[in-house]
Amino acid sequence: MDRWTEIALFVQIAEAGSLSRAAESLGLSNAAASRHLSALEARLGARLVERNTRRLYLTDTGRAFCARAKTILADLEDAESAANATALQPTGTLRVTASLSFAIHHIAPLLREYTERYPEVTVHVEAANRYFDLIDNNIDVAIRTREFEPDSNVSIRRLGQTRRILAASPRYFARHGFPKTLDELQRHKLLIYTYANNPNTLSFTKDRQTETLAVKGLLESNDGQVLRAAALDDMGILVQPTYILYEDIVAGRLVPTLDDWDLPRLTINLAYPSRKHLSAKVRSFIDFIAAHFARMDYERKWTARFGAR
Repeated sequence: MDRWTEIALFVQIAEAGSLSRAAESLGLSNAAASRHLSALEARLGARLVERNTRRLYLTDTGRAFCARAKTILADLEDAESAANATALQPTGTLRVTASLSFAIHHIAPLLREYTERYPEVTVHVEAANRYFDLIDNNIDVAIRTREFEPDSNVSIRRLGQTRRILAASPRYFARHGFPKTLDELQRHKLLIYTYANNPNTLSFTKDRQTETLAVKGLLESNDGQVLRAAALDDMGILVQPTYILYEDIVAGRLVPTLDDWDLPRLTINLAYPSRKHLSAKVRSFIDFIAAHFARMDYERKWTARFGAR
């Protein structure tokens, strides 16, 4: 007798409450189903099912075995589905969401390579500075800067960590000077991101010392690109993740300040709806982005210090 058939039949009997209905669902005759059940009970040396003229029910041993059997069958199905998904060519529409800044700096530049590699996938990028409900909005993959997802139906894959830094244009600092202390920072013109946690409070740490500053912005915006443009236009000092400012700093367009102090860091994750298996298009995109992050060594670059000014 086939052990998998025996287990699958037993789970069907438990769910249907009927041997005949379970046999029908698996394409077996009642006689064959009865033989499978008897073989399973004989092999286990335990009675799993009790029957009388009116109904069929599980014994205590049967209920315990059924719970384990369901898990085993689900794991087998997952393994088969994952292998199948890996073998399939990614196709269809892939819906991705991220903040506008992340979409501009770290998704848009990769789209040519990704779509050339997977030409049967159409990518839809939903740029938004808020977190969509993935399932309600039919999102396949989201890039988010938070440690965990409150929804147990959402899985995450860590991409890396980034510092948040203060920076302004060379011309701004030439006009207004570099703040040498946190107290001096309050006398400068600040550009504040309103979607940050507690945007008007900055909590700094250095050598186990913590300082908290209440700040007020010359300019406030819910989008990092607005603040970046203002900083490049010499309007003030902005507070943004390194993943947004790194290229500007390397090119000298922006200069970090008070870099010996640390603001709370952000963890960048890929989030996607938990399923028994991922579709080929979702798996391909997740692996593509993760490999790119590792190849570019972003976490090391984005958590490094540029030097105190």
